[in-house]
Amino acid sequence: MNYEARIKELQLQLPPVSAPKGLYRPLVVSGNLAYLSGHVSATSDGTLIKGKVGEELDLEAGKLAARAAGLAILATLRHELGSLDKIKRVVKLFGMVNATPDFDKHPYVINGCSQLMEEVFGAENGVGARSAFGVSGLPGNSAVEIEAIFELND
Repeated sequence: MNYEARIKELQLQLPPVSAPKGLYRPLVVSGNLAYLSGHVSATSDGTLIKGKVGEELDLEAGKLAARAAGLAILATLRHELGSLDKIKRVVKLFGMVNATPDFDKHPYVINGCSQLMEEVFGAENGVGARSAFGVSGLPGNSAVEIEAIFELND
């Protein structure tokens, strides 16, 4: 499938790729796997989506923040690989939700990213393994941070 065409068809606007905020690489390729460092939730203009889910943000706002982190992941993949068409499938998403101690719907929040990946890469290649859990804080008070592993085409 042509994933670049799918991005256009879905009318998705990928955010700008930001420079690393520490000593790490945004993406490392080893063999046929692409490992992406954590991507935080940001709007299409790069503005951070901040706040704790269950306090400043409700469930749906958290889910939209996870979708935004997914768009940032796609932007990094395109920037680093040259094209999303080099992707074969999603292997795993690892999602962290900046949440209040009593919040327990972390998987629902991270569905925002998972559903985006399914929209772009399809039901077979867009759904992989996943972890989702809450944390007491994230960089810049970001609502969500997501790491990802993708399999690349041969």
